[in-house]
Amino acid sequence: MSYGRIPEEVIEAVLKHHDIADVVGKYVKLTKQGHYLKGLCPFHSEKTPSFTVTPERQTYYCFGCHAGGNSINFLMEMESYSFVEAVRHMAEEANIPITWDTPTGEETEKQKEASAMLTAHELAAKWYHYILLNTEQGKHALEYLRSRGLSDKWLDFFQIGYAPAMKDKLFQFLLKRELPQTLLEKAGLIVERSDGSGFVDRFRDRIIFPIHDYKGRVIAFAGRALGDLQPKYLNSPETPLFNKSRQLFNLHHARPAIRKSGHAVLFEGYMDVIKAWEAGVVNGMATMGTALTQEHALALRRLADRVVICYDGDRAGQTAAYKSLPILEKAGLQVRVAYIPDGADPDEYITARGADKFRSEVLDYAMSAVQFRLTYIRSNFNFKDKNDTVRYLKAAARIIAEISSPIEREHHVKALSDEFSYPVEAIKQEMNEFRQQFLKMQENGDNNENPWNNVIDNNRAKDEAPSLLPAYHIAEIKLLAAMMLDRDIAEEVSIRIGDQFNIEDHAALAAYLYAFYNEGNRPDISRFLAFLQDEELSRLASSIAIRESGQGINPQVIEDYIQEIKKVPCLNAIKQKKQEMIQAERAGNIVQAAQIASEIIILEKQMKSL
Repeated sequence: MSYGRIPEEVIEAVLKHHDIADVVGKYVKLTKQGHYLKGLCPFHSEKTPSFTVTPERQTYYCFGCHAGGNSINFLMEMESYSFVEAVRHMAEEANIPITWDTPTGEETEKQKEASAMLTAHELAAKWYHYILLNTEQGKHALEYLRSRGLSDKWLDFFQIGYAPAMKDKLFQFLLKRELPQTLLEKAGLIVERSDGSGFVDRFRDRIIFPIHDYKGRVIAFAGRALGDLQPKYLNSPETPLFNKSRQLFNLHHARPAIRKSGHAVLFEGYMDVIKAWEAGVVNGMATMGTALTQEHALALRRLADRVVICYDGDRAGQTAAYKSLPILEKAGLQVRVAYIPDGADPDEYITARGADKFRSEVLDYAMSAVQFRLTYIRSNFNFKDKNDTVRYLKAAARIIAEISSPIEREHHVKALSDEFSYPVEAIKQEMNEFRQQFLKMQENGDNNENPWNNVIDNNRAKDEAPSLLPAYHIAEIKLLAAMMLDRDIAEEVSIRIGDQFNIEDHAALAAYLYAFYNEGNRPDISRFLAFLQDEELSRLASSIAIRESGQGINPQVIEDYIQEIKKVPCLNAIKQKKQEMIQAERAGNIVQAAQIASEIIILEKQMKSL
């Protein structure tokens, strides 16, 4: 079969080289559960993992959004690749020669543009870095960075550079590399002059921090102004490569450590991340100078279970941390907050106190989310005023009420009682009233917008879903599962039923299976999914493959499934005839009614003889 002009042997080689657990594992934190690997689905928001990878069959399936397929399908979904683009990318990674025909013109242009943008960013990063380290223009920026304690080792590691205070030096440099002006503008590297007379470099007189994607490719820049230039920080604009609401600075470096430990540290600034890395904190990253978003939190949750917020110690930093808490908690992360004394930022603290004390006195002593909230709101109250003290206790009781653990609630109530010499029972009563209000506001389950992702709903679905489907529908699903696992069963079904499945998608899937085996393929669900090249059928096949183990299949069971499927047309015909007979009787046409009754008897005999 032709896979968009890609030889079948290339598809097989690509799937054989790329284990699905490794492909998915670059994006999703997976944990082993029996024969499966489970994780949070990267295609929709959830707290309870419903995304399942089956290494034995090299497939994935999400019980929530029903995404499913093999490693090629996964990459298509994650990177918005076409089938040809996904296979080409995986072949290049595996050093498999790309010998098939050129893809469609549309795919070629899309690939060319993305490749050219990446080339432009890589060249720009190298140019900025060279200007910083080797030119007179970059000398004052280099002196500034070294005064901040950065050695050439870390300047090289993070590819830090400098954009000189010249109007279009980078623009001219890239034009000489035959990169067109329209592409450079779209990539956000240049901007049009206000008077419309030409283009200038977007970044000028700024220290440059390259932003990388998860593969380590430069996709954007952040520029820190030297002197009084405003704004102090300037990011690349949104481009086909870069979305600041999703991207995290240094994630490509930190990913291995985060996956291994399940623990991440979230900073505010680029220098904080860099100095922390130098201090041995290799699981740190930062947002792009913007507020934390739900997309950031979900990206973290796919890699980690726990996160420490380590923002500046001043009021602005602590307020940002306070606002970030619910976003991270909503994503299902366990959150703690590190406090830096004297209003310092992590970079300043590390420089003044050293790496060891930063790790042992700041990160290791990070507060729980509840303790941080209680500490943060204290500044709003005057404890010399008894009324304000009571108001604080009420506010604290409301925060404590949302803690799920009774022991933790008891601990915090006791701490408040001891600190303010207030009766435990009074604080507990106030807290219990708030807790009742809180519980009434909560729906059963953990994802009210998507009830299929609630633990309770999942359990109910397992018990009730089969009974909602007709017997023939279940028989077709189980028969297709057996066919995907056994070529002989598929050949028997081809002879006995052919395309006479009662569900249209089941008939289509069966037809593809017949063709797959007719080309000499052995049973291989991952390869069959590549053979399909149909998103909806891939989802269906993945769902069937993961839900049906194929256990207990024997000739009698197969026969029962076939009989159940074959009798449906007769049942439908009998049902139709009975309706016609009732209409004839109501019309007073007794002869026609009797004739229809005879036809019903014949159909019933035919059904019994199947």
